[in-house]
Amino acid sequence: MNPAARRVQRTYLILQLGNTLAASFIWGINTLFLLDAGLSNFEAFAANAFFTAGMVIFEIPTGVVADTVGRKASYLLGTITLSVTTGLYWMLWVWQAPFVWWAIVSVLLGLGFTFFSGAVEAWLVDALTSTGYTGSLEAVFGRGLVVTGIAMFAGSVLGGVIAQATNLGVPFLLRAGVLVVMFVYAFVVMKDLGFTPDRSRGPWKATRLVLSESVEHGLRKRSVRYMILSAPFASGVGIYAFYALQPYLLELYGDPSAYSIAGLAAAILSLAQVVGGVLAPRIRGVFAKRTSTVIVASLLSVVSLMVLGLNSLFWLAVVFLTVWGFVFAVAEPVRQAYLNDMIPSKQRATVLSFDSLFGSLGGVFIQPALGRAADVGGYGASLLIGGLVELIGIPLMLASRRQNDPADTKTAQADAAAASTDTD
Repeated sequence: MNPAARRVQRTYLILQLGNTLAASFIWGINTLFLLDAGLSNFEAFAANAFFTAGMVIFEIPTGVVADTVGRKASYLLGTITLSVTTGLYWMLWVWQAPFVWWAIVSVLLGLGFTFFSGAVEAWLVDALTSTGYTGSLEAVFGRGLVVTGIAMFAGSVLGGVIAQATNLGVPFLLRAGVLVVMFVYAFVVMKDLGFTPDRSRGPWKATRLVLSESVEHGLRKRSVRYMILSAPFASGVGIYAFYALQPYLLELYGDPSAYSIAGLAAAILSLAQVVGGVLAPRIRGVFAKRTSTVIVASLLSVVSLMVLGLNSLFWLAVVFLTVWGFVFAVAEPVRQAYLNDMIPSKQRATVLSFDSLFGSLGGVFIQPALGRAADVGGYGASLLIGGLVELIGIPLMLASRRQNDPADTKTAQADAAAASTDTD
């Protein structure tokens, strides 16, 4: 890897580190925070659904910002928006506000995250291309997962411990502060390389044009379309399971006030993510096709969720939580590389945002439905149902695989070799 590409990768990894550290302060206690504010299980996951609805509403407009104004501008807007709305979330908890306000602020939180989705990934791929990088995208995305896994571990453990030592609101204030620090870092260091924003059109015309081109290079291309259409099932269930596992582990542990145990769920997932990110390029090399890697990982995810749903032992839940996190970490960088290799640079951020939009759609409908299932039948039943829902996405992944896109068979052996040489 040449020095310029190494600098790009380093900047990307620091951005991932800061973003994940900020977010993970609350990941281990978010559901407990909402329940402590007086919300029911249904209302808590409905608030999360409004968050993902915000991502659906704003995904394309903010993708247009990244493709027409700049990836850096989109990232900076995201950090400020998230910092402010996280502060508002804390205020709602202090005031024990009615659900309607949680819904409104959750939508605004979704707006903040849509400035990130697609923009940072598109910035990385374009910048690496402009610096002459010829290595494996899986290797870079895998390193990103390792870094985010480490940050997630530190943030989730600290968030749980700090919440237990103080109160459930302090981790939210820490999150807002770290986001301000990341704004300053990105403002100084981040540069749009290999991409020239097109500011010649007005925002509405630009939105229509970029959306049209994104549909052309996204949904109208079968290999991309089927992979995007599979996103709602895995993403919707994944978001729900991540947050439901916090109170579920406490339930199995037998102490509803042990917030540090709730943080354990996120911490375990972070360690599994580190291992999965390291091994993803090598595991991908075992399969002739990238889609095969993703499909096998998805099937193992379904099995893990079903076992978690049927299980009543705390230690066994910890084991299968680890398996679930590991297979996700293996699949994600392979899926990212597969999509990026099928999307032209000019439409990359918006098509990736399109993919994120469909994933968010799953969260809008699946989270409150599974939250209601938890109210009626318990967390175990909701996780079992979630595994069945995720299974629906497998035929769509198989349909993408059948298109035989060149990106699917892109030198598995070469990628695995690049993963080891890129670290030199």
